[in-house]
Amino acid sequence: MKKYILIIALLFSALCVNVFAQTKSYPFEVIKTGKGKQSIIFIPGFASSGEVWNETKAAFEKDFTCYTLTMAGFAGVKPQPNPSFENWKAGIANYIKDNKIDKPILVGHSMGGGLALAIASDYPDLIGKIVVVDALPCLAALSDPSFKSKENNDCSPMVTQMAAMNETQFYDMQKQTMPRLLQDSSKLEMVVDWSVKSDRKTFSEVYCDFFNIDLRERISAIKCPSLILLESYFINLKPAIEGQYEKLKTAKFQYADKGLHFIMYDDKEWYLAQLNNFIKS
Repeated sequence: MKKYILIIALLFSALCVNVFAQTKSYPFEVIKTGKGKQSIIFIPGFASSGEVWNETKAAFEKDFTCYTLTMAGFAGVKPQPNPSFENWKAGIANYIKDNKIDKPILVGHSMGGGLALAIASDYPDLIGKIVVVDALPCLAALSDPSFKSKENNDCSPMVTQMAAMNETQFYDMQKQTMPRLLQDSSKLEMVVDWSVKSDRKTFSEVYCDFFNIDLRERISAIKCPSLILLESYFINLKPAIEGQYEKLKTAKFQYADKGLHFIMYDDKEWYLAQLNNFIKS
């Protein structure tokens, strides 16, 4: 009898482990495509869908396994409790570990580039390479060189302000903002729509949180090769930009020839050439 009880206990334990593995949640949706021993993880920017990488991943799916993320609460993906930069960083790192993805290449745009920097900083042996598309270690320091992160950053005023806006007001705000970030007019309505479909609470909390992030010291721990792709205007701010990256010893900088923040749309051929040279080398 004891023998049967032991067998039942072991089977129950195995079932629990299997169910846990299947139901474990991460703070993003993920689409896996392509085939290849080497993996690429694409992390979109603030309020963007993983669709922002459609043209990019199409260039790599033949040779690489691609994981394309959309963060919880953005672009129509169901929100989750406690959205924050650090929680999302840990969630991506845990996904890599849980799925035994060996030394992936991280490609991140904007806030996604910040997440790539943070993951490579805090888990330096986990990552093979990173590509940072138009992101800085400390966004706030670009306009305020004396900026210091607040230990207990209060995001409630921004959450309240965003919640008070009706759908039309929020849409109009995004419609006015986006042309400063994206030159390709054929993509404007799509990118605005991603913001409009985002959960307003996640939108405001994560925006406030990300603006308080400072990775300038942390990036000294990064070991892997790092390609930093920057929009064309940033060449005018080169000392300030590269000063923020001073402690990232593996950084290679390239400045786009034209366009704005969404480099993958505004200077597509140049951008894909940079990725090809770096990723396939």
